[in-house]
Amino acid sequence: MDFLEILKAIFYGIVEGITEWLPVSSTGHLILLEKFIQMDVSDGFMDMFRVVIQLGAIMAVVIIYWSQIWFVDFHKFKSKPTLKKDVLGLWGKIIVACIPAAIVGILLDDFFEALFYNDVSVSIALIVFGVAFLVIETKNKDKEFKVTTVGEITYKLALLIGVFQLIAAVFPGTSRSGATIVGALLLGVSRGVAADFTFFLAIPVMFGASLLKIAKYSLELMETGTFLTGGEIVVLLVSTVVAFGVSMVVIKFLLKFIKKHDFKVFGWYRIGLGVLVLGVFVVSLFL
Repeated sequence: MDFLEILKAIFYGIVEGITEWLPVSSTGHLILLEKFIQMDVSDGFMDMFRVVIQLGAIMAVVIIYWSQIWFVDFHKFKSKPTLKKDVLGLWGKIIVACIPAAIVGILLDDFFEALFYNDVSVSIALIVFGVAFLVIETKNKDKEFKVTTVGEITYKLALLIGVFQLIAAVFPGTSRSGATIVGALLLGVSRGVAADFTFFLAIPVMFGASLLKIAKYSLELMETGTFLTGGEIVVLLVSTVVAFGVSMVVIKFLLKFIKKHDFKVFGWYRIGLGVLVLGVFVVSLFL
């Protein structure tokens, strides 16, 4: 394995760990990254790689929120563990919110990826949701939010937030976290709760997406009679581990940031990134 490929894997892991949780679109950043730093792997592996390195990022969420998402309480002085009813209720809402994106992801993932995974579509999604952040946060200035704790999220509200998550499943560049946070803010959910619930939704969505990509790529390998090379395995592991470490830092940063700031800075950043992606695309047409 070329040491340069290891460095590329580390860089991809850093970008994934940062952009997966900030509402700025990991897809938009990966498109730019792939323009300038191309890994020496097959197209099929790269397609799977983009999704599977998210497992590292999602493990950071599991660890940080473990006490809030684990539904079994092991009492120190009792022989039998008990179920946490409030956490079971939370998982019920998480599952309900994930239903729209899960249905579309399973049935039409390849179709939407082929249709919208391109520079122009991604740049438009970046800019549109960037503007949405600016408009919504301006409207919400000094507003009292109706939902200020995760426990106040109802099943109906969870489903509505899930519909916004569906937008991200259809349009790459929207940002899954960006779409759900925008949706939650529009529905009267506070910034902190919107971020928490977004992280919770990521657990089944990203695990499911990763397993789906692994299954599809495994079938492709079986059909061609090939296997993952040692180098590809190393690249995947390195990026995943780096994404995990960076995610631990970024999630904690975001949770502290939103206690004192709104999401406008991410809106401006998205607009700038969208313009940059579109500009790089236009320049590439003439090269």
